Amino acid sequence: MTKTSLPDSARPATRAVHGGGDRSHFGELSEALFLTSSFTYDTMEASVARFAGENPGFTYTRTGNPTIAMFEERMALLEGAPAARATATGMAAVNAAFLSLLKAGDHVISARQIFGSCRWLVRELLPKLGIAVTMVDLTDIGAWRAAVRPETRLLFLETPANPTLEIADLSVLSKIAKEADALLVADNALASPAVQNPYRLGADVVTYSATKHIDGHGRCLGGIILSDEKRINDLIAPFLRHSGGSLSPFNAWVLLKSLESISLRVERQASTALRIAQELKKHPKVKRVAYPGLPDHPQAEVVKRQMASGGTVLALELADQAQSFRFANGLKVIRISNNFGDAKSIVTHPFSTTHQHVPAEEKPQLGITPGLLRMSAGLEDPDDLVEDVLQALETV
Repeated sequence: MTKTSLPDSARPATRAVHGGGDRSHFGELSEALFLTSSFTYDTMEASVARFAGENPGFTYTRTGNPTIAMFEERMALLEGAPAARATATGMAAVNAAFLSLLKAGDHVISARQIFGSCRWLVRELLPKLGIAVTMVDLTDIGAWRAAVRPETRLLFLETPANPTLEIADLSVLSKIAKEADALLVADNALASPAVQNPYRLGADVVTYSATKHIDGHGRCLGGIILSDEKRINDLIAPFLRHSGGSLSPFNAWVLLKSLESISLRVERQASTALRIAQELKKHPKVKRVAYPGLPDHPQAEVVKRQMASGGTVLALELADQAQSFRFANGLKVIRISNNFGDAKSIVTHPFSTTHQHVPAEEKPQLGITPGLLRMSAGLEDPDDLVEDVLQALETV
């Protein structure tokens, strides 16, 4: 195998096309798909040396594979992290971050504004394992500081928050974590590595649902967790090796190829999302619009410091669930689904779907109301999407 070399000065779009490339003796231009579960050795002695780590190479795809390794290296280059490990899904990455880095008796501080499955992990699973959890408002820096205990080992958040689009100040939270001798774990799925790089902003561990912008076409599941080499190799890789949350080589190849266009896709989608948000802001039937790219976003100054754009996702709030359903049902181009970051534009009703299990009394505190809709801008013509939104509002 021959590694693709890039200058150290290569910018993200170039790294997304060429980073991590590893060509076989055939000299293929497109990265090869190694669709194999295991590998062979010339001798028994060679197999012993490989398993002992004395002879570099792969033994079993659950622990490593050339295609998966190329995806991991490309993602590490984009994020600015030293190392990465791919996982079967985004939730497998978040789960690995928790279970490989924590033990009974530890304490976690988590943002309240997190995805429903992440919420289940911190509210249900971690306490069963003897790990205490305190939940705080994502944007309340004082609450994060006040929640720190001597046994605090990890701070967890998503930024932008799903689905309310609130933003965490990663540099400030990184300082709080370091002062507490704790780790800052940031899920960056909603922003994507083309918009924001939490590792460069001070996060110790970064997770992604690669199913979203990294694939970007709604084809396959995947996830990845990034950190420094020691943490990845000594803690996270062994957990994934023995717990089995591994990515398939085929999915890794799909994700690897999708990364080639992520910069173009996300730039176009973010531009469209901003335009839709601006149109919605002017409409009398819309109660509220949340989009990090708008100048009146509550954390607009933080957005300018840590995000390249407002991202591809926005939220709008109508009067009630009946109006939000009429609006969504009236859309002709934008599809009703529960994904985001896709080439197709998508609308979701978090109150009744992705966040349906959040206790009823907590939903209003989080801004998840019956009238709230999350919208993900796709790659359709922006004029068609704006027209679709405006005509659907006429049905409300």
